[in-house]
Amino acid sequence: MSIIKVDNLTFAYPGSYVNVFEKVSFAIDTDWKLGFIGRNGRGKTTFLNLLMNKYEYEGRITSSVQFDYFPYAVRDENLFTVEILNEISPNAQEWQLTKECNSLEVDASDVFYRPFSTLSKGEQTKVLLAALFLNEGHFLLIDEPTNHLDYDGRQTVSRYLNGKKGFILVSHDRYFLDGCIDHVLSLNRANIEVQKGNFTTFMTNFENQQKFEETQNARLQSEIASLKEAVRRTAGWSDKIEKDKKSAHDSGYVGHKSAKMMQRAKAIERRQQKAIEQKSQLLKNTETAEPLKLFPQAYRNETLAIFDNVSVRYNDGKTVCDNVSFEIKRGERVALCGKNGSGKSSLIKLLLGKEIPHGGKISVGSGLKISYVAQDTNQLSGRLRDFAQNHGLDESLFLAILRKLDFTREQFDKDISDFSGGQKKKVLIAKSLCERAHIYVWDEPLNFIDVYSRMQIEKLICQFQPTMLFVEHDSFFRNLVATKVVEL
Repeated sequence: MSIIKVDNLTFAYPGSYVNVFEKVSFAIDTDWKLGFIGRNGRGKTTFLNLLMNKYEYEGRITSSVQFDYFPYAVRDENLFTVEILNEISPNAQEWQLTKECNSLEVDASDVFYRPFSTLSKGEQTKVLLAALFLNEGHFLLIDEPTNHLDYDGRQTVSRYLNGKKGFILVSHDRYFLDGCIDHVLSLNRANIEVQKGNFTTFMTNFENQQKFEETQNARLQSEIASLKEAVRRTAGWSDKIEKDKKSAHDSGYVGHKSAKMMQRAKAIERRQQKAIEQKSQLLKNTETAEPLKLFPQAYRNETLAIFDNVSVRYNDGKTVCDNVSFEIKRGERVALCGKNGSGKSSLIKLLLGKEIPHGGKISVGSGLKISYVAQDTNQLSGRLRDFAQNHGLDESLFLAILRKLDFTREQFDKDISDFSGGQKKKVLIAKSLCERAHIYVWDEPLNFIDVYSRMQIEKLICQFQPTMLFVEHDSFFRNLVATKVVEL
């Protein structure tokens, strides 16, 4: 056991006038299973890179452990998987690698002597974690491991991490975090705080603290108003007594009374200033999440699309899904569920009219307007205003939605390619919310998106109840939003 200590950390990217961190201090134990949470773009990945000494900074970070980072940068994906794992953990024996992979439900005999590039993204995530955890005495920085994991994979990795110690985990999946962490490092609006417990414990405490501060804020606001009025009245009485001094027979008594009134007024002013100072310390970490709006169009028919015994077979002869049948009716929110590679995205592409080899029949209502959120954000670049213009969006509405999703005005002038993964995803969601459609088709919309924005989007969908077809491995979101689940 040792301590990672951060003292007066201040950091800004070169050329930027805005500090990502300013005089931040805290300490964490290297035996902890630490969940690292916070809004998109607030500096979680930046902090991990600072621990890895990738940037220069002011202040001090002290630690006696070596840091490893996930996702690990594989130099040659054509190498056999076992060669890459030996490179990551050179002191590990093959039986140890096999044991770790078995704990993650990966068949070592199947994957070790295959090129790493032939593994699914979920398998790649699991084997890399297995090797990294075999580096004894190292502290692992795990940055968003769930983005390529299906529901079962997330449960497996969460159980695996729960049996480990000595890591920082960046994730926005609430159930996933609850299953594997014992402390939370929260990157708040005004500070960074460390708290014992899982995500649910943290969020309950955070919300209770905000409610307490709101009550205190309302009380102090009322008190300040009352004191302000008392100062005005007392000062008025003092002025009146001063004017009466000239005509008074006992000017000494009147002067004494005036001085007491002035003294009382100053005492009230001091109380007022103290209340103002107390009020200024409240609600600094409140996460504002303004309600979002959506304007879905009602389709004229009850049924929007029908999948009738649909099978998807690629040119190499591989069948990814077979004899899938379901309907999408007006007002339904249909969740496609299944393991990675089970054909979820393929079915979405067929609905969008993409040419994919398939059997069976797909019937799509005539004139059906579809709003689509893609899984991949790598193609995004350019300015937000240009993006809005290129996609025929109402620019003011588009930027207003992004503001509600916690974008600052400074980000409006940046290139989208420089955004964090969560911010890029929010761009696609904001585009979809600008579009009046009969059905909203979202393929893993929550990848990288912070918890507060997830809650915002959940409330939006529950309020406006659009017709949807979506893929999402965040089971909390899916359980709340879906009206029908199609298992592949």
